[in-house]
Parts: sequence; structure tokens; C-alpha cells
Amino acid sequence: MAHLWLTVLLMLLATTTLEARVVEPTLLEMATTRTGHLMQATRVFEKGPYDVTTVTVRKSRPPAPPLPLLLVSPNTTGLFPVILFVHGMLLQNSDYSDLFKHIASHGYVIVAPQVWSSVLCYPSLYQEIEMVASVANWLLTNLQKILPENVQGDLSKLAVSGHSRGGKTAFALALGIIKIELEVKISALIGVDPVAGLSKNHLTEPHILKYVPNNFNLLFPTMVIGLGLGNQSILPIAPACAPNEVNYVEFFNECRSGAKFVLTDYGHMAILNNNLGYWSSIASILCVKGDNNKDVARRTVGGLIVAYLEARFLEDPSDYVNITTNPSLAPTRLYPVKTKSQGDTAW
Repeated sequence: MAHLWLTVLLMLLATTTLEARVVEPTLLEMATTRTGHLMQATRVFEKGPYDVTTVTVRKSRPPAPPLPLLLVSPNTTGLFPVILFVHGMLLQNSDYSDLFKHIASHGYVIVAPQVWSSVLCYPSLYQEIEMVASVANWLLTNLQKILPENVQGDLSKLAVSGHSRGGKTAFALALGIIKIELEVKISALIGVDPVAGLSKNHLTEPHILKYVPNNFNLLFPTMVIGLGLGNQSILPIAPACAPNEVNYVEFFNECRSGAKFVLTDYGHMAILNNNLGYWSSIASILCVKGDNNKDVARRTVGGLIVAYLEARFLEDPSDYVNITTNPSLAPTRLYPVKTKSQGDTAW
């Protein structure tokens, strides 16, 4: 009888701690089927098995992309999924190169356009969305021309992602808020601390947030990664870099299915390289920093992206399930962790 009561007590305790760790049953079944049991895997948070190469593709040289590009990919023969990544406000695509290298080392091609060249003629968000869409279409016939020999990008497995303002651009692109026809199919979406404006009353156009739960008409699960200190200000009179009501919380609230992970102890710019240029440094100074170990933040965000895309593209949800059910596997504190599933958007 004592053993029975102990078992019941342990079950009750487990139930009370699982609120932030709910995982779609189908994912658990898939992971168990593939592995026979759930392993505690942290490999996605470490450098992957592939050596990587970085290439800058200038707009002025053939094959002349619509925007300058930073390309980071494995340099080993293979066919790899593609990630189109949009940088944040006043930032450079190269500011994320360390994050990109981590992801690429696990077998992914990252294409990162540079959407601005001068603060005097910064594009509107509408213009930015159209320019990134043009890059996506350009990849159809030109990606192979800029990749290393024997490396192929698989555009049937295309993810869009972005940070800060670029996170909103990625959402807008996936939601089809564009004037030109998108010739590629987007199959995965990752928002890294996305921001939709200065406040709920000062949203940047287009207004994709409607403040209606499950509003986004996306046919696949989405990953939203929050940086926990992004909603804090460096001064009482200064705005936060990722204010409440326009940050990752509301983006995930309007997703129909997917996962939300929050790096509790890090600020909005924590995923950038340690060494930044002039405007990037100024933008970073305006944001609360939190933990100064940016390498941990980059490995955590990179690992989460890899785990999500393995579940989406490689039919291997084991790392995703392990992290979701046991967030302490990550290099830094993840809280809250939430997942949800609705109708035909389930895994």
C-alpha cells in the first residue's frame, strides 16, 4: 500500500510541473517509434558534424541577387534544407554569422539578405517584405550557382526566420502579405524575438497582429523564441527593444500550433556576434543585456532551431521532444516552454 501511495504522489507531482512542457502526442509517439525510448540528447547545442563555409554574394556581381547576401553552408557533399533569415533593425546580416555557423554545422544552408545600406534611406517594412520575397524567388534558379561544389540546397524544405523586426518580416512572408507572387513554398517558420512595433498603439505596417488567439493562417507548426529581458528598458523613459504586447508573446498567441521557448536571462541582442559594427553596436547599447555569455545564447537559439527543423524536415523529433519535455537540457534556463496544436496545423 505504501508503494501505491508513493506512486500516486509522484504522478500528482509530475502533473503539476508539466504545464509548460506539453508536447503533441504524435511527436512523442514518433520519437519513441524511431528511438525505442526518449534519450537525453544535447548534441544540437554543440557544434555539428559539418565544417562550414561563408560566402558574401554582392548585388553588383553575377548572378546578381536582388539584395547582398551572406551565405553560410556545409562544405561537404550533400542535399541540405534552406533557411532564409532576415536581420533586425539597424543590424547587419554578418552580425549573426556565429549563430549561422552553428546551425549550418548541423546540415543547413542559411541565406541572409542585407536589406539596408544606409540609415538615410531605410526601407519601409512593406518594402523589406517585398525585397526578401524577391530573394526567395531568386533562389529558385540561382541558389546552386552560389553554393560550394557538390553542396545542394533543398528548396522543397525551405524555412523562413528572422530576428526583431526581421522576425515580423518572416511572419509576413509566411502569411503571404506580399504583392509579388511567391514562387517557392515555405514549410517552416521561426521567429527569434520578433517585434511588431513600439507598442500596441504604435504598430509598424503591415499590421499582422490582430490580438486574436490562433489568428495566423499557417498550415504548419511555428517556433517562436523569446529573449526574456527584451521587454525591459535600460532607462525609465526609454522604450524596450521588444515591448510587451508586440513581442514574442503575442506572436505565439496568434500561432495555431508550434512551440515557444524563452531564454529567461538574456536580452534582445544576445544572439549577435561579440564584435559588431557601428550601427549594430549602437542598437545593442539601447537594449538590456542580461547574461553576458552570448555564446551560450547563440548555442541555445541555434540548437532550438536545429531541433525544430529536424522535426519538420527530417522526421526526427527526438531532440525537439527531449528539449520540450526537459528544458534543463539547454545550456541556459528556458522558461516558459509551451507548445500547442490545432486542427490541420498539427505535426
